[in-house]
Amino acid sequence: MKNFKIKIALQVLFFLAAIGIGSGSVNAQTYKTGVGLLIDVGDGGTLVGPHIKHFFQPNHAGEASLQFGTGLTVLQAMYQYHQPISGAEGLQWYLGLGGALFFPNNSGSTHFGIVPAAGIDYKISSAPISLFADWRPKFLISDGQNEFLAARFGLGLRFNLNAGSNP
Repeated sequence: MKNFKIKIALQVLFFLAAIGIGSGSVNAQTYKTGVGLLIDVGDGGTLVGPHIKHFFQPNHAGEASLQFGTGLTVLQAMYQYHQPISGAEGLQWYLGLGGALFFPNNSGSTHFGIVPAAGIDYKISSAPISLFADWRPKFLISDGQNEFLAARFGLGLRFNLNAGSNP
């Protein structure tokens, strides 16, 4: 099941890249703020929840999410650096780094996590919608125990406020 989730996440990532690279009719619309759904899949179970992304400057954004999974709630915040992909208008790559708090729903202790990200963000020109896919491994730190979850991927959809405006 774990390999299936990883395979699906990678297929979506490549599909989004192909849409952006193969489409010549997409213009360079941007957005300032987007709200939507984040699905975080891979090692350690699936997490789903709302998230928001806001561009403070054209290449600098902040992202925050609240995710829910079986027996776990996660609060996460991240800084992201964006760059457009040449020849693929509407498509950007990004790198990010942030932190997360993991709250077990039962009587477990809270964990802290460091979460890097590398991904793509695609703004659909004809709609106030953007799609994203990324690799977001997690370094978990709790009670002297450390864990690294390399196979974690984020997929999502956002409704863009201020679509077409420059950040």
